[in-house]
Amino acid sequence: MPFGLGWPELTIILVIVLVIFGASRVPEIGRALGKGIREFKGSVSDVKESVGDKPAADSAAQEKPEEAPSAKS
Repeated sequence: MPFGLGWPELTIILVIVLVIFGASRVPEIGRALGKGIREFKGSVSDVKESVGDKPAADSAAQEKPEEAPSAKS
């Protein structure tokens, strides 16, 4: 289980959520939470794609480093 939570702890958390929000609001909360997680994953994958494109272009620039002008004393 994530975060070291077992079934007894999850059951207690579920009972507390039911008492606080009521049985009719729990499905709404679950849907909203699932939608938020999907949007977050989509945003993370978009960022990974945009960041993934940049190193490919930067690696070509790193292959041919510019030579610094030599300072002759």
